[in-house]
Amino acid sequence: MNDQLKDLAVSLKIGQYHRHIFLCIGPDCCSQDQGAQAWKKLKDELKARNLSLATGPSACYRSKVQCLRICKGGPILVVYPEGYWYGGMTQDRIERFIDQQILAGKPIEEWIFARNPLQLPSDPD
Repeated sequence: MNDQLKDLAVSLKIGQYHRHIFLCIGPDCCSQDQGAQAWKKLKDELKARNLSLATGPSACYRSKVQCLRICKGGPILVVYPEGYWYGGMTQDRIERFIDQQILAGKPIEEWIFARNPLQLPSDPD
């Protein structure tokens, strides 16, 4: 089983991503329909722009979740390692998010309600 998992991880390019996007699809922070539409848009846009199952500085992994414990103002989206928490990430906001945050590296301040960047340990000398 361990070899199967390793092979699957290699095929999914795990270890080569620079960002991980989590999108809460509801039903508590938004309707299930809103969540499903936002997820489809995120998935389709990342694939169309060759950012999903890809390598390079803008390569992203994406995961849909049903709860990020912020049960209002959704869909809620978190992008790591930056740790920006975005609210109201309906399907109509996804393209701008990808253009500005993922490709240009510029957060959309008016949509961010919290920050929790991941700090990587420094390499030993």
